[in-house]
Amino acid sequence: MANQEHVDLLKQGIAEWNLWRDEHPKIRPDLRSAKLNGSDLTNADLTSTDFSFATLSRVKLIHANLSFATFSFAILNEADLSTATLIHTDLSGDILNKVILNEAKLTGAILKGANLSTATLIHTDFNGADLSGVILNEADLTNTDLSGANLNNTTFDGAILTSANLSGADLTNADLTRANLWDTVFANNDLSTTKGLAEVYHKGPSHIELHSVKLPQDGSALHFLRGVGIPDEWIDFYHASMMHPIHYYSCFISYASDNEDIAKRLHADLQASGVRCWFAPHDLKPGDFFREEIDKAIHLQDKLLLIFSEQSVASKWVRYEVNRALDREVNQERMILFPIRLDDAVLHTKGDWAHSLRSSRHIGNFTRWQEHQGYQEAFTQLLQHLKDETT
Repeated sequence: MANQEHVDLLKQGIAEWNLWRDEHPKIRPDLRSAKLNGSDLTNADLTSTDFSFATLSRVKLIHANLSFATFSFAILNEADLSTATLIHTDLSGDILNKVILNEAKLTGAILKGANLSTATLIHTDFNGADLSGVILNEADLTNTDLSGANLNNTTFDGAILTSANLSGADLTNADLTRANLWDTVFANNDLSTTKGLAEVYHKGPSHIELHSVKLPQDGSALHFLRGVGIPDEWIDFYHASMMHPIHYYSCFISYASDNEDIAKRLHADLQASGVRCWFAPHDLKPGDFFREEIDKAIHLQDKLLLIFSEQSVASKWVRYEVNRALDREVNQERMILFPIRLDDAVLHTKGDWAHSLRSSRHIGNFTRWQEHQGYQEAFTQLLQHLKDETT
């Protein structure tokens, strides 16, 4: 329950409240479960205040300082927080239907699972905010700063953006993985660095101004366009006229048979991203001689993607493939071997070839490949390093 002294002091007026805050800067006001519906708290210094489970419907918090405050499971229906400062504020689980946050600053705020349906969020700063699982149905996010914001969720569906207006929103490095779209508006957006476009859930068609939206130069753009309902002939035109495909080095995938699951996954994802790969289960034909075809494939591909693991360190076939790649490096005087690791075996092995690679090469870290987020982060970095900058 709320500290009654704090409630009474707030009701005396904002001037008296702010004066008390200046005199007692280390006190964290306790307004838990307080009933403040319709209160005018404009310009109030509410830094670090605990509003958990409070009812704040129609409250005016215009230009209030709410940094580091906690609003967990509070009710802010139709509250007006225009130009308020909510840096690192916790709004997780809140109900904020029809809330107004125009030009508010929510850098690093936590809104996990909050309900912001029909909220007005024009020019609001959500830079780096945690919006995982947030409900933004019919929210107006025009010109909102969502750069670096997390609209993803690793345990359940991401943010719900049904009928949300994202016109002019800054989505630089925002994560839309598993976000739910339907009737969502995209216009004047740069989505070239937005994460998770290929993993968005399209519950129905959305609206996109193709001439004003910048998309990535890879397969995720085409996947996204199909998801929002763009006709195939328009997608073909966009692909031909607007996209300049990124060129990647081709790869031979070297792995131990015990690691076939991750090898198959990498093969599928690399191919989908435009990286040509030679992968034995797909490319060996019945009757092929293993060593002859492997030698030929290693010679033809730009890189040998080596999947390091406890099993591959002990594999004679992997050792053979690595040695063939190292021979090419000597003969062609360029880097061929491209190692990644699934565990720490290569960091501790005393085997000659693996020990030599460990001490002389950077090895990509895929030790979290069984976690969705860990795999996506490692794969994105791998894809970046496989770009052929010479084309």
